[in-house]
Amino acid sequence: MCGIVGLFLKNPALRPSLGKHIKIMLIGMTDRGPDSAGIAVYHQPVGADSCKLTAFHADRHYHWREVGGELGEALGAEVDVDVKANHAVIKVAAGESAARAWLKEHHPELRIMGYGELMEVYKDMGLPADVVARYGIEAMEGSHAIGHTRMATESAVTTEHSHPFTAAPDMCLVHNGSLSNHNNLRKWLRHHGHDFETDNDSEVAARYFAHRLGEGATLAEALEAGLSDLDGFYTFTMGTRDGFAVLRDGIACKPAVLAETDDWVAMASEFRSLANLPGVDKATIWEPKPAVVYTWSLQ
Repeated sequence: MCGIVGLFLKNPALRPSLGKHIKIMLIGMTDRGPDSAGIAVYHQPVGADSCKLTAFHADRHYHWREVGGELGEALGAEVDVDVKANHAVIKVAAGESAARAWLKEHHPELRIMGYGELMEVYKDMGLPADVVARYGIEAMEGSHAIGHTRMATESAVTTEHSHPFTAAPDMCLVHNGSLSNHNNLRKWLRHHGHDFETDNDSEVAARYFAHRLGEGATLAEALEAGLSDLDGFYTFTMGTRDGFAVLRDGIACKPAVLAETDDWVAMASEFRSLANLPGVDKATIWEPKPAVVYTWSLQ
C-alpha cells in the first residue's frame, strides 16, 4: 500500500502556491506510506543549452562544491550547486547527457534522482512531513508536481528505492501497486539499452514508458501501450515537462480520485489529500475508470 498525489496548475497565477498545496497533499497520504516519500517539482527552468540534475549522497557532509568544480572544468561549462540536505541541484551550462555521463564515470557513488531542464526530484526515508520539511517543498513555486508515500512491498526501504523514478529528461513516474512481469520486462529493456539502478518494479515501469516515449509515442500513446505490456495491479501518475497523466489497470483495484476546476487538476489515492485545495467544493470529482488514460498538457 502506497499513496500517490499530483497537482497540475492550469492557471499560472497559482504557481507561487504549488509547494504549499503539494505539501499538504503529500502529508495527507502518510498512513498509506510512512517509510519514505518523494516529490518531483516542475519549476525554474534553466536557460538554453543547459540542464539541471538532482543528485543524492547519504553523507550530508559530501563534498558537493568540489564535484561541481570538477564537472565544470571537465565540460568547460559554468556549474552552480545548491545543496539541500543530502541532495544537491546541479545546474550545468551543457547538455544533460554529457553531465550525467561524466558524473557516472567519475563519481559513481552519486545517485542521479532527476534531470532535465525543469524538473527537480527529492526523495528520502522518513515520514512525509519530515521529508517535505527537509527539502523546503512548501516554498517551491511551479507548474506541477507529483509525489509518493511508500510502504515497501517489492524491495528494500532505502532512499534509492523511493519514488518518483526518473527515466528520461523531465519525465518521472509514481506507482501504487505491483507488477508481476517486471523481471521479463527488465530483461527486454536491458536488451534495448536501458540500465537499471534498483530492483524496484516501479523503476521498470518508468523505463518502459520512457522507452515508448523515446520511440516517438505521445504521453497518452505510451501509457496505452502499457495496458498491453504491463501485468499486475497499478495506479500510475506521470509527469513530463508540460504534461500530467493518470492510469489505472483494467481491474482498478488500487484507489484513485481525480478533481478538476478551471484552475487546476489534482489526483490522489484518497480524497482527503484533495480536500484543502482552493475551490475543491466546486470541482468536478470522479474516480478514474479502469484502463483509461487521462492526460493534461500546458500547451
